[in-house]
Amino acid sequence: MDIILSNTDGTPIYEQIARQIKAKIVGGELQPGEALPSMRLLAKDLRISVITTKRAYEELERAGFIITQTGRGSFVAPVGIELLREEQLRRVEEHLAEAARAAHLGGLNKDEFVALAAETYEEGI
Repeated sequence: MDIILSNTDGTPIYEQIARQIKAKIVGGELQPGEALPSMRLLAKDLRISVITTKRAYEELERAGFIITQTGRGSFVAPVGIELLREEQLRRVEEHLAEAARAAHLGGLNKDEFVALAAETYEEGI
């Protein structure tokens, strides 16, 4: 599994892992029922502590993205449409907040920003 960790990112390693696995699930790269690497294997591949991978998996399980079965491993949960939609909405809000800050710094007013967002939305479809 391709996970890229950054020591310069202010985000804890376990959150970076959880965020990237969640993105793979939401993006359809990981399918419901698909097995994830064992915590030990992932820790070895990433050259980090098993405790860190365990914490990432616990976060994902708590959020409903994976299911861990004792003795069998961790699997992508059958994620409901509402959970996927909520995650996508959260990501859109993050990107819009960043875009709004950039627009504000660039001197765009609200109407110009909304028009640009609408145009960009239409081009993206």
